Amino acid sequence: MCSPFPIAPGRSIAGLSLLCAAAGAQADGFFEDSHAKVEARNVYFNRDFRDGHSSSAQGASKREEWAQGFILDVRSGYTDGTLGFGVDALGMLGFKLDSSSADSNSGLLPSSGHDPRHSADQYAKLGVAAKMKVSWTVLRYGAMMPDVPLLKYNDGRLLPTLFHGAMLTSEELRDLKFTVARLDKYTARDSSDRQDIRVHCKNKRYACDIQADHFDLAGVDYRVNDRLSVQYQVSKLENIYRQHFLGLVAAQPLAVGALSADVRLIKSDDIGNARAGEIEHRALSGMLGYSLGGHKFSAGWQRMYGDSAMPYLDGSNPYLVNYAQVNDFAAADERSWQLRYDYDFKALGIPGLSFFTRYINGDHIQVPGSSAQGKEWERDSELKYQVQSGTFKDLSVRLRNSTYRSNYERWARDMDETRVIVSYNFSVF
Repeated sequence: MCSPFPIAPGRSIAGLSLLCAAAGAQADGFFEDSHAKVEARNVYFNRDFRDGHSSSAQGASKREEWAQGFILDVRSGYTDGTLGFGVDALGMLGFKLDSSSADSNSGLLPSSGHDPRHSADQYAKLGVAAKMKVSWTVLRYGAMMPDVPLLKYNDGRLLPTLFHGAMLTSEELRDLKFTVARLDKYTARDSSDRQDIRVHCKNKRYACDIQADHFDLAGVDYRVNDRLSVQYQVSKLENIYRQHFLGLVAAQPLAVGALSADVRLIKSDDIGNARAGEIEHRALSGMLGYSLGGHKFSAGWQRMYGDSAMPYLDGSNPYLVNYAQVNDFAAADERSWQLRYDYDFKALGIPGLSFFTRYINGDHIQVPGSSAQGKEWERDSELKYQVQSGTFKDLSVRLRNSTYRSNYERWARDMDETRVIVSYNFSVF
């Protein structure tokens, strides 16, 4: 089997063209069902920490960078026969367009090896995964971007996070999907190097660099009918935490408009040597929406129980309805609510243009080292346009803006943020 490997900054990714051809190169299905696509992604990122000074005790008062990224996604078909073999590859390149030592470390680019205050001019990473298929069951080994409730890869900057290991998915039974995985490494969004898998340390909730030998996951998705589906997953980060997830997604057409509901319950506890400390946490979150024409109105509620914050893997996004552009609202004992409005301008005859805005308010937070209750809020807006036809079909432009404020700035700094993302997807073959 092919194993995943990273590429140091500046090296070529021409090795993608090989695609491990030895794995059944003579089989027609291997080539005929193969396809490749490229995403060219241009990102401008500006985060102002509202300190009012050029520097502060907590670091620079602003992060501002501009970069260009390319993501090549190559997927083969399978060799003929009952047992089919194939290979997938992901090649990524990032280039610095504008950055300064005062405003670097935005997460778009890795730090330069010579000076951590400067961003690297370019970086690259390559991930290869072998795959094997029997009927409706697929086993992958290598680099991947998992997108399941307890492990959702992060794609919030220039290049996405890669995870490395094995994942098996099976859909042999109608309306049922089983997933089993073991992962042991990850390549961060702004890095070329594979690292040991670890717990995320946002706002110093958990000590940074608490690593584990591996992360295990198992789960089942059940589609009850066209309007209702249920998910259950359990995961374990060795000697750190065990996590259970139960989710329900429902939709109900009405005489006028339609209702939607999304309810998620996550239970986390420390296990083994408890290397990150004691963990006893419950998260309940839900979102209720109403759609009418191009409008959609949503309300969300989220509650954290226990004396610890919600743990999740570094390089991943927590599966919470109030996880937003800047914050996750998952601090110890936090409770939060959200109001959101979406509009699709297709209803006005402008297909491809959409807008959303949301406001999230959190309180009752256990602030480390303080008896006072923490409070925070975030307001996000996004305007997006995607070209619908012609030479530049699928070219998209997104303008995202966020404002975040809290009353415990030692752990969570106030900020205003703007992101401009231009993305163009095209097929290679």
